[in-house]
Amino acid sequence: MTERYAYDVVVVGGGTAGLSAALVLGRSRRRTLVVDAGEPRNAPADHTHGYLSRDGMSPAEFLAIAREETTRYGVELVRDRAVDVTREGGFAVALAGGRTVRGRALVVATGLRDGLPDVPGLAERFGRDVLHCPYCHGWEVRDQAFGVLATTPLGVHQALMVSQWSKDVIFFLHTVAQEELADDDLRRLAAAGVKVVAGEVTGLVVEDDRLAGVRLADGTAHDRQVLFVAPRAVPRTGLLERLGAKLRETPFGTYPVVDETGQTTVPGVWAAGNAMAFAEQVVNAAASGYRAGATINAHLLMTDLDAAVGG
Repeated sequence: MTERYAYDVVVVGGGTAGLSAALVLGRSRRRTLVVDAGEPRNAPADHTHGYLSRDGMSPAEFLAIAREETTRYGVELVRDRAVDVTREGGFAVALAGGRTVRGRALVVATGLRDGLPDVPGLAERFGRDVLHCPYCHGWEVRDQAFGVLATTPLGVHQALMVSQWSKDVIFFLHTVAQEELADDDLRRLAAAGVKVVAGEVTGLVVEDDRLAGVRLADGTAHDRQVLFVAPRAVPRTGLLERLGAKLRETPFGTYPVVDETGQTTVPGVWAAGNAMAFAEQVVNAAASGYRAGATINAHLLMTDLDAAVGG
């Protein structure tokens, strides 16, 4: 490593994926910096589920432990926001606080933002009794009265999935016309016992700080204890776009083209966690960060050895 690059690797994003990559890199004796804006996607949730040995842990506690673990190996953490990046042999990352940090390799683990449907009261209850993932929260709300809010015909899949956790499910078509649903979808909804209700949802009924119902534009209300929604994924790809990384359109947002290790089409740049795909739950994000970190260490080692041989 030359003096020009203070760090072997700069990791942008201090969530599960970024810290997992940093942990591997720190243990590989790589000088690593994690830039953390402090905006984890799962912050609204009270607990993390489905991660073996960490099931039920709060996201805040999980990240606090992860930060402590990475710093054992010399990883530096800075609370700041990366606002720009340029290629200068390696990478120069400009931070909102005015500092510019430089690294030979870059991990983008900036995650995504959940864009919620524009229904009054929805955002305030997101992560409590307005939910999006049955694998994350289904067990905790099992056998309650569920609603599912459709914003596209793809909402049928969510309605069918949540019927595994409750047999009292109403599928609110909201802005979707029933004619947009395929015959097979209607048959499956009926087979699953899911009731289909037409009409735009205009608000929630809340009693004693708990969801009690869903109100439609015609004034009718349906008693519900839980409402599942499908947020519009907004990946934070700004840094990757500045570097010219190739992106791909998916039904769940625009993500970088990556190989099996998370390497993007820009040499020296890896993406991890929700920065590279929609369905990267915490356990998947940890795995993707691990793969990226191990691959980067090997890449830097071989680059240095080849330079030594060539020199």
